Amino acid sequence: MAGAGLLLFLAVVLLTSICSVGVEHNSVGVNYGTVASNLPPPDRVARFLIESTVIGRVRLFDTNPDILKSFAQTGIEVSVTVPNNLIPRLTNLTYAQQWLRDNIQPYVPGTNIIRILVGNEVLSTASRQLIGSLVPAMQTLHAALVDASLDSQIKISTPHSLGILASSTPPGAGKFRQGYDTHVLKPMIEFLQATGSDFLVNPYPFFGCNSETLDYALFRPGNPGVIDDITGLHYTNMLDAQLDAVYSAMRLLGFGDVNIVIGETGWPSMGDSTQVGVDPDTAREYNTNLIQHVNSGDGTPLMPNRTFEAYIFALFNEDLKPGPTSERNFGLFRPDMTPVYDAGILRPLDRASVPGGSNPAPEPVSRIPPPQPESGKRFCLPMTGASPDSLQRNIDYVCGLGWVNCGPIKEGGACFEPDTVRAHAAYAMNVYYQTSGKNNYDCDFEGTGSISNVDPSEVYYSSILLGSVNASNPSTCFAIITE
Repeated sequence: MAGAGLLLFLAVVLLTSICSVGVEHNSVGVNYGTVASNLPPPDRVARFLIESTVIGRVRLFDTNPDILKSFAQTGIEVSVTVPNNLIPRLTNLTYAQQWLRDNIQPYVPGTNIIRILVGNEVLSTASRQLIGSLVPAMQTLHAALVDASLDSQIKISTPHSLGILASSTPPGAGKFRQGYDTHVLKPMIEFLQATGSDFLVNPYPFFGCNSETLDYALFRPGNPGVIDDITGLHYTNMLDAQLDAVYSAMRLLGFGDVNIVIGETGWPSMGDSTQVGVDPDTAREYNTNLIQHVNSGDGTPLMPNRTFEAYIFALFNEDLKPGPTSERNFGLFRPDMTPVYDAGILRPLDRASVPGGSNPAPEPVSRIPPPQPESGKRFCLPMTGASPDSLQRNIDYVCGLGWVNCGPIKEGGACFEPDTVRAHAAYAMNVYYQTSGKNNYDCDFEGTGSISNVDPSEVYYSSILLGSVNASNPSTCFAIITE
């Protein structure tokens, strides 16, 4: 009996030592995006993650069969994504069952698929069809999982940008946008609660900070932080404030017990000269501190004593992504799988290739704060090159919310002339931005919006046009815009 006890003890010790590999970062995964021309084959990526990193979770933006096959027998937890354009079709059970048979069932249980994400940031698309179909599609796909006896292994959810919030400051005042709160998000969270699924949100302190709040965004000790005048709680970092704003909004609807997962967060290692902190050292600092924080068990002021499942954006730099330089430089690794920097996810023997060794990082961009106008005002305008169809969708979205006054751009209104999609979009997008908290994400509009420091009314209005608008606030109607 003593010998059997000794064997049992040794087995427990061995199992504990085996399972401890990578436990330090067990809450952290990566977003594996593929918008690039030079990425390594998926089988090499899977092998690299297993052998060279402590990453145990990946999030995919599709159901690429080569990638799903490559993660078979690795044990890595995989979240896959249904493209936005398929959401309306997934409301049909027959189609959902066929989609499951084509895209999921051939790969399980060999590939550890744990979650299906129905679309990505759907509420930010401004598409009534997609938004109206989202919850029914989630429910129908869950029914297909139940039919296939996969519902206990695979959960259904959808990621959201912080644009779902009508208010986020202070965190205790967080609430969802009117209309979305009761008609979309409440039934969605009821579904998540009933099925044991998580609420995914994509917080990016990078997009919410400036030169004055950089320390706060980077978890740097000693920054003064922010006091929530509603709860009296002290916030020492921006991520906690963003998460607690979402939690407050959920609790306002009666759902304080649904788990929140960080679907995306990250920091670029390169950017444009007008962006703050876009260099490898700052990116390393954010992601290193992020990993330590979400795994610390500290939680947030409103959600204490817990860890957060979190997915860093992104695994690789993606050279084909549109937009500013930073969009192509969120990766932890280059396409040749050398690290841009080490955020603490590399196994010890693989740290020789970290920048500073044989693979130097790109020269950092100077941390020049964005120029600020004397008045401190910012405006949301259509981005140069945005298509008329995209801008019309922005108009339809904003004016369809019900709480934005679009009367001035209707025929006979003070801002109807010039009667162009671009001019009307400029009005609608800016009114939305100005009345939604002036967060950067309030001017995203799927990449078609751009924040400007220049008051268009002072640059573009003729005296004749100014005479036809509200002279006390002409910036509400800056319709003359040139490419």
